[in-house]
Amino acid sequence: MSRITKRFIESIAPDPEKRLIFWDADLKGFGVVVLPSGRRTYVVQYRNVDRVKKRLKLGIHGQITAEFARELAKKKLAAVTHGEDPAKEKKQIQNLPSIKDLAQDYLERHAHKKRFKSIQEDGKLLKNIILPALGLAKVAHVSRRDIETLHLRYEKTPYQANRALALLSKMFSLAILWGWRENNPTKGIQKYPEEKRDRWLNDEEMDRLWQSLDQYPNHLTAYVFKFLLLTGARKGEVLNATWDQFDLGKGIWTKPSHLTKQKKKEYLPLSEKALSVLRKIQKFKAPDSQYLFPGRVTGEPVKEVKTFW
Repeated sequence: MSRITKRFIESIAPDPEKRLIFWDADLKGFGVVVLPSGRRTYVVQYRNVDRVKKRLKLGIHGQITAEFARELAKKKLAAVTHGEDPAKEKKQIQNLPSIKDLAQDYLERHAHKKRFKSIQEDGKLLKNIILPALGLAKVAHVSRRDIETLHLRYEKTPYQANRALALLSKMFSLAILWGWRENNPTKGIQKYPEEKRDRWLNDEEMDRLWQSLDQYPNHLTAYVFKFLLLTGARKGEVLNATWDQFDLGKGIWTKPSHLTKQKKKEYLPLSEKALSVLRKIQKFKAPDSQYLFPGRVTGEPVKEVKTFW
């Protein structure tokens, strides 16, 4: 046996047929494993309170130094003398749920209660912002500083930063309910101010827009925009509207609760112009679709209006 030092480790010639292990001459249980590939890994070996032999990896040579590995081994061996089992504790930490696991459970167990568009937005925030930064982190170990760092990174896009913070807040609230951690690290983090821009068309602009839409009498999407303008309804409400929600005789649109933002049934009186639009789009009725604005996919409504716009 030799004292494990940088010089000693780098002098070892790997065996192409098998892995080699060398134990330190001074610190019992401290060693280095050399693989046929040449990779050298520091380890510590001990027996736990049940006298079961355990071996724990400390780190790879080149990523940590021999001196650091020795000090780490001393700490692990000292913990063993106090009845601890470092290998078991490491495995328990490895088995802790990660933010990636939390995101998956959030989408499967909670997000389905939300509107489809909201689920899509959550998915984008997770994919583009949250998981790249925190996906591998353990839920129990994420700190407030970790969240602040992520939030600060998107300071120039305050809307995105605030939506990500709100989503993380909900995810951690669920993690607390599931027993994955005891507190919410997002608590107390201030959202960025958001300046909302309101832009209203004047009468001349409205006339020009309507004239432009009139140039497409056989294009269903033109009527989508007309109906949006005449009702003030949200795009999702209009695209997912079905004929059974409308009483053309009384001029009433009964919005079901699953389409409204407040999750309550609403009754919207329709102007004569809005009723005129409804009568005109009856020619687009599809026998296999209940939707006001049937899409190209059978049984589905129009999904996308940006191309026409």
